[in-house]
Amino acid sequence: MRPFSLFAALLVALAFAFGQDRAPANTSAAPGSTEASLSRDRHEGLNVSVDPYTDTERAKKKFGKANPLSAGILPLEVSLRNELDQPIRIDLSTVQLEVRPPESKRQDIDSLSAAEVAKLIVHPEGSKTPSTRRFPPIGIPSSGDKKVDDMADILRPLALDADIVPPMGMIHGFLFFNLSHEMTLAENASLYMPNAMLVPSNKALMFFEVSLRTTSER
Repeated sequence: MRPFSLFAALLVALAFAFGQDRAPANTSAAPGSTEASLSRDRHEGLNVSVDPYTDTERAKKKFGKANPLSAGILPLEVSLRNELDQPIRIDLSTVQLEVRPPESKRQDIDSLSAAEVAKLIVHPEGSKTPSTRRFPPIGIPSSGDKKVDDMADILRPLALDADIVPPMGMIHGFLFFNLSHEMTLAENASLYMPNAMLVPSNKALMFFEVSLRTTSER
């Protein structure tokens, strides 16, 4: 019986080693990588991360001639990852950038559409104060200004305009906020997402708030 016991013990050890080799790989980003360094808020099965483009060269490389920074507009690349087996709906019309400067009054800034950003790039004289206009409906007609329409055509594919995050899936894109060239405001700002719910139950999720403080220097 002793040889049999030794053989059985050897089989158990080999099986354990094989199981360790076949263990699922860690799919999260490695520490120090771009994704891992982003600010995020994660709860109730939804992971929200934000990457602010405050560097002119970086934004120019991404947007080309339709660079929002040139008009004083802060582009935020927002990623929404659904870790549940049911869809999640986001009400984009209520998403805001909350700015809390240490020595001045708090500002709640609403996001701009691609068409509004394009208009401010082409006609910068209109970009004087932070915008508080609500996210406009999808399907905006032509502005009648070819330069504005051309800029908007560049921005629309990059913008976050989908409001459903599929089960076990992710959507991402840019939201735009008019900071009137005061990009240092991003250091004391947070992306506030108050309305997210499960579909089709319409069960509301707790609000999401992602600080830009740790990523605004990127």
